Amino acid sequence: MSADLPLALTMGDACGVGPEILARAFARSALPGAGYVVGDAAVMRRAARLVAPTEGGIDLPVALIESPSDAAHVPPRCVPVWCPPGLPAGLSELPLGRVDARAGAAAALCIRAAVAQVREGHAAALVTAPIHKEALAAAGEPYPGHTELLQAESAAGPVRMMLANDELKTVLVSIHVSLRNAIAAVTREAVLETLRIAHRALRDFGIAAPRIAVAGLNPHAGEGGLFGDEELHAIAPAIADARAEGIDASGPHPPDTVFMRARRGAFDAVVAMYHDQGLIPVKYLGVEQGVNVTLGLPFVRTSPDHGTAFDIAGSGRADPSSLIAAARMARRLSSR
Repeated sequence: MSADLPLALTMGDACGVGPEILARAFARSALPGAGYVVGDAAVMRRAARLVAPTEGGIDLPVALIESPSDAAHVPPRCVPVWCPPGLPAGLSELPLGRVDARAGAAAALCIRAAVAQVREGHAAALVTAPIHKEALAAAGEPYPGHTELLQAESAAGPVRMMLANDELKTVLVSIHVSLRNAIAAVTREAVLETLRIAHRALRDFGIAAPRIAVAGLNPHAGEGGLFGDEELHAIAPAIADARAEGIDASGPHPPDTVFMRARRGAFDAVVAMYHDQGLIPVKYLGVEQGVNVTLGLPFVRTSPDHGTAFDIAGSGRADPSSLIAAARMARRLSSR
């Protein structure tokens, strides 16, 4: 059963804070159940040395494992690492806080290897540490981020990004595209598909009858067409289609107030039209407990709601709270 399997945690970009926050989580024994890092052992040893002074001077050993099942036998405050074949050499010597194609290539390789292990039933769920999109592109990867790469690797149908914390959940119609292209992506079909995916996901979260608010694209949700007509021609018809399918969707609501209403309990989630519209409200509440969940995959995938934080990589200030929250959510969802 998935509850007995370990979590696969990818190390993220070797030049960012991913290895550090993973090391801190293991140092604090804060991960739910067994888990192991899919990554480079030398990178994780460097991270263990970096975090030791601020974790009570703990000696945090790194243990190489041959298979995910070995993670359950590693003692507490020890980092089990499974190294996928083909990792670039010298990753632990790369300077922290800088874009490097080798780090991008390694991050992509670890993601693919971890996906394979989850799909083959060796891990309960996937938790991904942050990657750097510029490093990914420098490595020749055709995908702009985790979500698109995971969709391709799992041969999934439509996927969506959800950002969630204890106060607010948002699901995005479009993700990593320009604002101009994000506006063009607001179609009746895309909004309806997002509502379907969000409805199923919220039921997986244990909400029997999810109430989903839909944010408008334009100021005041278009004000009857005065400030734009996407609400009239795309968003409202999609909401009507969803309601005809039994989905409790409402709107389009003015985007400057709908997130506040959801936070106060009027809705279980908000469907936002584009990346920043949906992510800014959640991140403003604090990245410490925010979790990114990819909806529509054939397995559970979560991640912290922050990036590689190159500006503080190696400084000893990286906070593992969002990673720990992501691991706890992954364990909870996979156990369902």
